[in-house]
Amino acid sequence: MTENPDEQRWADVADLALIISRELQYRGYGDEKALSLTQSEGIVMRCLIQGEPAAPSQIAAATGLQRTNLSTTLRGLEHKGLVQRQADPADGRGVTVSPTEQGRDNYALVRREWAGAVSEAAARDTTHLDAAITLLGAIRDGLVRARPGAPSSHPPA
Repeated sequence: MTENPDEQRWADVADLALIISRELQYRGYGDEKALSLTQSEGIVMRCLIQGEPAAPSQIAAATGLQRTNLSTTLRGLEHKGLVQRQADPADGRGVTVSPTEQGRDNYALVRREWAGAVSEAAARDTTHLDAAITLLGAIRDGLVRARPGAPSSHPPA
């Protein structure tokens, strides 16, 4: 089966995104204060950092994680001190989850480390940086919209 040139280029974009993600995970962090997270923990933290406190069902819908996997992930993040649960102010029977100050600090630290690694790998060339951010954001948004199930009002992971 022969791929058309555009299909090949889109496959290259997907492949490169996966390779870059793996390389960032592989290298770890230079700052000993940075806490490493599992892929699921990172997805949940990204979701919580970008939005308001959310119920676990909202987080599951926004991240695409199964509810049972989310429960395990939230317990791990709580154990690391990165998230906290609180009674839902709208409904005292439910709970919402939000990042702790340590969770926000860790996310900011990790992003600084990623920025350093990626900019160094690209020889700090910002020529096409805005176009890359725009394209990757559009791809992310399109993939999130195409997920099976009901759309969420919580920001995408």
